[in-house]
Amino acid sequence: MTTPILETIRTRRTIKQFDDRPIPEQEWTAWLETASYAPNHRMNEPWDILVIGPETRAKLRHKTDFGGAPVVLALLSKPAATQFERDENVMAVSCFAQNFLLAAHEAGVGAYWASMGALPHNRAILGVQEGYDVIGIFGIGYPADTPAAKPRTPIAAKISRLP
Repeated sequence: MTTPILETIRTRRTIKQFDDRPIPEQEWTAWLETASYAPNHRMNEPWDILVIGPETRAKLRHKTDFGGAPVVLALLSKPAATQFERDENVMAVSCFAQNFLLAAHEAGVGAYWASMGALPHNRAILGVQEGYDVIGIFGIGYPADTPAAKPRTPIAAKISRLP
């Protein structure tokens, strides 16, 4: 028996082109709120979200302008006192990102996750402070097209057993 969450996970895709339908802010902020239930160490909620407006978006010069997505967000991970805590923060914010992507997908909305925000010149454009990690820049919108699933390596090939 397939549960709804398993189906949501299996059918989520990276969307590269979006149609022009707007997404009301109350909807995408509700997905962000839901995403905040991601696991995070010591409940430090290490995520910050930047809403990228038209001027900043143009300066980023993404090769497809984020596929024409009506909403573009950057997701940051807060600084930490140690490398281990930084790693924990990055992991937690990645869980936040996946929760957000799944919540959006469940609502019929797709996303493109770009890593370009980590580049020094794009960090400067975004005004990212020293010590923060840019986990991604996300184009969010209704898919113009949804690609088929790409083949995955059987999970048995990824499992190792320790004595």
